[in-house]
Amino acid sequence: MTRVLAGLTALMLLLTGCSGTPESGGPLKLTVATFGEFGYEKLFDDYEKAHPGITIEGRVADFETHHRQLATGLGAGRGSADVVAIEEQYLPKFRQSGDKFTDLSEFGAQGLREQWPAWKWDQGTAENGKFVMGLGTDMGSLALCYRRDLFANAGLPTDRDQVAALWPTWEKFAETGERFSAKAPDDVKFADSAGTVYTAMLNQAQENYFSKDDKFIADTNPNVRKAFELAGGMALKKETAAVTTFTQPWTVAIKQSRFAAITCPAWMLTQIEEAGGPELAGKWDVTSVPGKAGNWGGSFLTVPKQGAHRKEAYDLAVWLTAPEQQKRIFLESGLLPSALGAYQDSAVLSHTSQYFSGAPIGKIFAASAEALRPNYRGLRDGEVRPVYGHALGRVEEGKQSLDQAWNQAATEGRAAAAN
Repeated sequence: MTRVLAGLTALMLLLTGCSGTPESGGPLKLTVATFGEFGYEKLFDDYEKAHPGITIEGRVADFETHHRQLATGLGAGRGSADVVAIEEQYLPKFRQSGDKFTDLSEFGAQGLREQWPAWKWDQGTAENGKFVMGLGTDMGSLALCYRRDLFANAGLPTDRDQVAALWPTWEKFAETGERFSAKAPDDVKFADSAGTVYTAMLNQAQENYFSKDDKFIADTNPNVRKAFELAGGMALKKETAAVTTFTQPWTVAIKQSRFAAITCPAWMLTQIEEAGGPELAGKWDVTSVPGKAGNWGGSFLTVPKQGAHRKEAYDLAVWLTAPEQQKRIFLESGLLPSALGAYQDSAVLSHTSQYFSGAPIGKIFAASAEALRPNYRGLRDGEVRPVYGHALGRVEEGKQSLDQAWNQAATEGRAAAAN
């Protein structure tokens, strides 16, 4: 398979007319900044071999640090990488600094439009589609990961189709949590946190914290209140393990089998596997999420205008986001492609995970992607969103009632939106 992919990669380079040396005629280094691992290291090696005059340096930082460093570099006019990833929730904010990014249309990006679903392409543009700010990498279509053994111990079905039938709606999901908790040991909870349930519900709504004219509506939006009350209600009933995603306690909780279900985008499967280790192989499984679809994340590759090699940076971004590379990243690293030609590819659709009990993860996540409807992210989304997550955390910790947490979040959220 590796040799086949390498051959396809070489063929694609020839078909796209990529030269073996940089246009400037001399050696150059391109830097690529991402948050977390995008599965690019092996691809960098292949690109360097096909382009002898180019070397690529990857810069990896945590989510918040990465976006903060980008804002700093743009403000200073120096220090940004040649190619920079931006997560979708930060796109509205960075669109306000569009003059500091290369309009990729300058190098022919408009001709790539049909490579992505219309909603994904539109997310990466500005000025009514005239300005192409970024090219889509992955997308975070949702599924539900669950522990087969813990479900069986609680008297629940374990077959993934039967499990999906338990929760056609989030209300039924909460009811399943009650059934589980009635028979499970006190130290084994149904879900990892109220925050992940809340986020999954909210990301199924087209508007959440901001209306499409960028007005703050979180405190009056019934979608937000419904998600907050359902997730918070599960926390009050002690049906969640109260562990924040990707923290050390979350990793330990997976290792110690302290919760049985979690809403999971494709990219989370690797973290669950790494946290659980080989002893939990075959105990996890994957099925559809209530509502059948949803979105948790997705990124774009941009080219800051301050770079000295913008054309070469663009060529690299085009290659990294091409369907063949996106397909390879999914098969090797689990990041679901956003390119139509990749997530609809037979190799992706037939892909299974032995760790997750042979689940047809390619089919499950692609089906979720097909039904996905993007939601609007406001300019201050990155500042407002954590306010509500912290509020649910206070409910889980027993520090506030649901109404107290809601009222404080509404006040703090409106203040964050106004800053």
